[in-house]
Amino acid sequence: MTKQQDHSDKTPAEVQDRIWDLAKDIDICMFTTWDGERQRSRPLSARVYRDRHAIYFLVDAEGEKNAQIEKFPFVSAAWVNSGGHKYAVMSGPAKLSNDRALIKELWTDFDKAWWEDEHDPAIRVITLSPEDGELWDSPNRAVAFAKMAVAAVTGNAPDFGDNAKVDL
Repeated sequence: MTKQQDHSDKTPAEVQDRIWDLAKDIDICMFTTWDGERQRSRPLSARVYRDRHAIYFLVDAEGEKNAQIEKFPFVSAAWVNSGGHKYAVMSGPAKLSNDRALIKELWTDFDKAWWEDEHDPAIRVITLSPEDGELWDSPNRAVAFAKMAVAAVTGNAPDFGDNAKVDL
C-alpha cells in the first residue's frame, strides 16, 4: 500500500476506512465511464461491501454504460456530502453480469422505482473492484465559510481539512 498524502494527518488505513465509510453512508454516487472519446457520468445507488472489496450497482440491461464498461472497464465513482464538505472517489475495473443470485441478494424496496421485483430479466449488476481512492474530508459549511473569510483577510490559503490518495 502506498501512502500518497497531500494534506492529511490520517494514516493510509484511516484514509481507506474513511473512503469506504463515506461511500456507504452517502449511497448515491456519480458513476463515470469512458466511451472512447469522453467521460460519461450518471447517478447510481451504490451497494458498498468492503469485506468483499466490491461496490455493486443494479442497472438496466439496456444502457450505454454497459457497452462502455465492456469496452473500457476502468471506471470511477464519486460520492459527495456537500452539506458536510466531504467527498470520496474510488476507481478501478468494473464488470457487468447477470448474476441472478447476487441481484436477488442486493435487491431492496428502493429498487421498485425501476423494476417490479428482483426477478425482472432486465436487471443487471455492475461490480466495481476499487484499486485506488481519494478523500476530501472538510469541516462543515460554517467552519469552511469562516476559514474562507480568514483567508480572504490574511491572504493565506484556507485549510479545508484532509485530502489524501491511497491504494485500495
